[in-house]
Amino acid sequence: MGMLNFTAIDFETANCARSSVCSVGAVFVRGGEIVDSFYSLIRPTPNFYTLSRVHGLCRSDTDAACAFPDVWAEISDKIGNFPLVAHFAAFDESCLRAAFEAYEMPYPNYKFYCTCRGARKYFSGQPEPFRQANATLDKVCEYFGFELDHHHALSDATACAQIALKIKEYL
Repeated sequence: MGMLNFTAIDFETANCARSSVCSVGAVFVRGGEIVDSFYSLIRPTPNFYTLSRVHGLCRSDTDAACAFPDVWAEISDKIGNFPLVAHFAAFDESCLRAAFEAYEMPYPNYKFYCTCRGARKYFSGQPEPFRQANATLDKVCEYFGFELDHHHALSDATACAQIALKIKEYL
């Protein structure tokens, strides 16, 4: 595909409800270069935590944070009409759609690409032992030598942007 303009995005959720986004990381890529990034905590809806063990966030971290519509207003213009890229895009797209629905906001039908799927394609063409490599974000970062503070939304989004640039023809 050779994508040069996109926004890599990652959400963390407070609980199993996809609308419960409690943080977002976004990394803006223009002309094949990372040009900007954004991170924010979000007061989730519904506002209770069962997934703190995954990302370390809890209600006291987000009670004073803005709700999703206010946070999204800060980054939507930067995203513009460019596609979104996420590692395991099905999850992040479902979170975004659920948050839009929870706040009765019209969904802009963003085009999503998945670096997990792309990494699987990339690894399928590699010699052993990488052919059967696990395409989880941490394993792909380890393979390429990218830094990762896993389950921190900005770190995950940054890693996703780096992976997308590395394997862009497989997205």
